[in-house]
Parts: sequence; structure tokens; C-alpha cells
Amino acid sequence: MSGIDVGEELGARAAQARALALLRIRSRALAVAILPAAFAVVLFAADAQGHLAGPAWDAVRWTVLGVAVVVLLVTVLVAVSVARARPAMSPTVPVPEEGAPDLYRLVRDLADRLDVPAPSAIALTPDCDSWLEDRTHRALRRGPGASLRKGPGAPAEAPDTAPVLVIGSPFLWWMRVAELRAVLAPVVAGTGPSAHPDIAAARRFVRGLDAAIADAAAPGRGPVRGAPLAFAGWVARLLLRACRGHAAEMERCVAAAASMRAQTVDYGLRIAAQEQVGLAYAGWDRLLTRVALPAWRMGRWPSRLDAGVVSALTELSRRDRLADGFALRLGERPACDLLEEPGVADEAASLLAARLFHGGPAESGPGWAPVDWQQYPDEVVDRKWRSEAARLHRVLDTLGVPRASAADPAVPTLARVMEHLSGTGGPGGPGEALAAGIGAAVAREEAETPVHGGGQGHGSMGGGPADDPLDLWGPGPLPLFPLQPPRTGTELLADHVAAMVCCAAVDTAGAAPGLDWLDGPALLVGGERRADLAAPVLSLVEDGDPDPLLSWLAEVGVRSDKPVRLV
Repeated sequence: MSGIDVGEELGARAAQARALALLRIRSRALAVAILPAAFAVVLFAADAQGHLAGPAWDAVRWTVLGVAVVVLLVTVLVAVSVARARPAMSPTVPVPEEGAPDLYRLVRDLADRLDVPAPSAIALTPDCDSWLEDRTHRALRRGPGASLRKGPGAPAEAPDTAPVLVIGSPFLWWMRVAELRAVLAPVVAGTGPSAHPDIAAARRFVRGLDAAIADAAAPGRGPVRGAPLAFAGWVARLLLRACRGHAAEMERCVAAAASMRAQTVDYGLRIAAQEQVGLAYAGWDRLLTRVALPAWRMGRWPSRLDAGVVSALTELSRRDRLADGFALRLGERPACDLLEEPGVADEAASLLAARLFHGGPAESGPGWAPVDWQQYPDEVVDRKWRSEAARLHRVLDTLGVPRASAADPAVPTLARVMEHLSGTGGPGGPGEALAAGIGAAVAREEAETPVHGGGQGHGSMGGGPADDPLDLWGPGPLPLFPLQPPRTGTELLADHVAAMVCCAAVDTAGAAPGLDWLDGPALLVGGERRADLAAPVLSLVEDGDPDPLLSWLAEVGVRSDKPVRLV
């Protein structure tokens, strides 16, 4: 045997040993539960044979029998709660085989080369990660996410036993086909350990405990149903605490064995592909926080996020000397070509990303419409600036700040903002009152925004309702993964003042809203991005010093006394 085979064998044996340890914990818990019943049987058997007679022993026998009955009833309650609890399932976009035959073929060929079972289905997640997910639990088969679409070429043994392969959608658009195969190799190799009966049973046991805990913590249950579930959750928490170390070590050993097996496939290319994984993480994070988040806050969701990540990473490759060679790969076939309709998949993944990271609705509607990248500057950037400028002036009106410096006192101007902040700005002054007012206005508007729950599907490549709606994650609030912490009043004030400056530049100096793939909304002056506005604005907001901003306005040709159009 080669070193790789030996390492894989050792990892698999270690994983099986940890799985047996988990199953022993389950067996010990069951043994403790039936111990009073066994003791009662011994006592009654002794009485039948003429031993341990007398009133005292009769009292002991019936007391032990009562305890045994209660313990067995409680055991049944806990067992039923664990069995019926629905394990968490990742929100994904299902990819039917008829929508991606080439992708299914690539994964099955990869499984054949690794000599492991092929995944039962493929799904996309709007994140830079890939994993295997077991969806064979009976609760999931009963639920709305039970059916996974399978094509005619699926292996006969896969649909009921093999896990689902979840692929990060940014990988499909940024990586080339060979790179995707190399990155998926250790993931697909994990279907081998997943097929081992001991490991599969141990995983079901741990997932059931975790689901029972989550079910017990769910709100909205009355005392009649809530008390038994709370007790079952307490028992499950004790068992899970005892299992945690073994479960973590089992998964580590499974991953190690899968990684060793995958070294036989595209090992050299996988090292280079991992560099692309790191780059994809960086570009995806910048795209979501700098580009998508402002649109989501405006009630618009970019419908081509995955295509946008290619533009963002290409721009990052151009700016970063360490990434100079990455853009040369773009001449090779992208992995998204493995999909029959990449645009449909991109749109579904983009809508799911908006829901996971921002809490948007499950479907388009009034106040929640898709936006193309070509429309982004006018429909997101310009609207964002003018909405924030309008909010700034509304708060100034609330504070009683006059508009007397303008030619027409009824119109808003940048001069009004600058005069207020330069005359009374700085720590401790009414500049803080302005920041607090803006923060309160933003919080009030966000509170008035309806909360969108998880009761509907989140889209699929087939255009119909999704196979696995978000309510499988439980009744927790959306977003599940908020991108940014709440902004402070000073940060909000700086954003609003910068928005007012940008509006004035557009209306009086011929500037235009634009999109920077790495930094989001941008001000274009003469077709070039001006990225030097933040420092002058902070000087005005934090120190009450208008001179740096006045110099900037004079350089760009902005008239602060001219009226600005608001929304």
C-alpha cells in the first residue's frame, strides 16, 4: 500500500472508532433508562420463586415498578422528540439534473475516479464554501424539502443514501472547470465515509439531539406542550455535551480520510485552485458588503451577483500585484458553462443571498425589485444619495436649522449643512444632536420595514417554488447572517453628508453616479472615480472644520449655494 492509502485507512479507522464511541454513549443512555425496569423484573422474579417475601419487599417491588414505568415513559418521550425533530437544513438553490447535465456528469466522473458513491443531488449556496449535506432524515422526507429532483442517469443506490453536494455559487462563476473539479475532489470523497453504517448512525444521532434542542427552544408553545419539549431538550443537551468531543474528532478524521483519498485526483491543480478559493472569498465579501448591501437597503436586489463577483475579482486582480496572473485564466472555460441556464441560477442564488444576509422577501414585489448592473448607478447609487440627503434635511428641519443662506429659503442646499456643522460641530455640540437625529430616523424607518419570515420558497433554477424553504432552519429571525453591525450615529452622519456632497456634485458640477466593483457606490467626475471625499467629510463632521471640504468642492467645481434635487 502507498503512503496515501495507509493515511486514508488510518483516518477511516479513527473516524469509525469515534463513531462507535458516540453509539456507545447512546447505548449507555438507553441502559440507564431501562435499569429500573430490569431491577423491577428481578424483584418480581424473586417473589415468584419465594424469595424476598414480606410486606417491606412488596412495597419496594411496587415502588421500583412505578419508577420504572415513569422512566420508560420519559425515555419514550425523549426518543420520540429526538426522532421527530427536524434537523437544520441549509437554504440552497436546487439544481435539477436536466438543468445541469454537464455538472452532474463531472461530479459522477469524479466519484468514479475516487471510487466513492456519487452524491444524490446538487444544490447551490450563495457563499464561498462547498460541503455534503445529509437530507435522508425522515422528518425532511416528510417536509416540504423532502423531494430532490433526480435525473434518469442517477445511480440506483444514490437517491436514498448519498448526501447532497452543495456548491458555492461564486465558485461556478469565478473558477474554471478543471479548478472546480480539483476543489470538489475532497468534498465528493466524503461520500465514502458517509456510506459507512456506523458513521451514518452516529451522525443521525448527533443531528437528532441538535434538532431536539432547537425544537425545545422554539418560541410560541403553550405550557402543556412546552414543558415536555423543554425536558426533552434538557436531556438532549446533556447527551450532546457528552458527544461533542467525539463528534468533532469523528468529523476531523472523516475530512482527513477524504483529503487523503482526493490526493489521487488533480492534486497539483488543487493547490493552485485553493488560491482561487481565497481570492473568491475576498471578492465575494467586498461585493456583498460594498455593492449588494446598499442596494438591499434601498429595496433593490442585484440579480446577477455571481456575474458581479467575476468583475470584482477581475478588478482585484488588476489592482493587486499578487494577483496579476489570475486574470489570465479567464480565457479558459468557466465552470458556470456546466449549467444550462446560468442566468436563471445566478438570479435564484442572488435572491437567496439577499434573504440570508439582509432578510429580504422570498420573492420580488412592491419595494423589492431586481436591478441589473447597468441600472445600478441610476437606480441604486443616485437614489441612495438623494434619499440620505433628504433625510439629512428633514432632521435639520426638526432641529430648527434655518435655510436663510440660500437664495430661495425653501430649497435645500449643501451650504446649509456645512454652515450648521462648521458653526456648531465638534464633540459635544449640536453636531451630536444631528447625528442622534439621523440615527433615530434610520432606526425608525428600519422598524417600519415589514419583517419577512421564512414560510415561502426562495427560488429555484426551475422557476417554481423552492424544494427547501428557509423555515427548515427554524423560526429564528432573518437575516441569518447579517453582514455588518449597526452603524453609529457619527458614521451615519458622515454617510449622509457625503451623500449630500455627491448630490451637489451631480447637480452643479456635471458629476455622475457610478459603480466601483470593490468599493460600491462611486462619484465619477470627468469619467474618473473620486475616492478622496471621505477625509474632508470627516473633518467637517468630527472637528467642525469645513476648509478641507471647501477646497475639495472648489477643485471639483461644486456650488454649495445651489439647490439640490431630493427625493
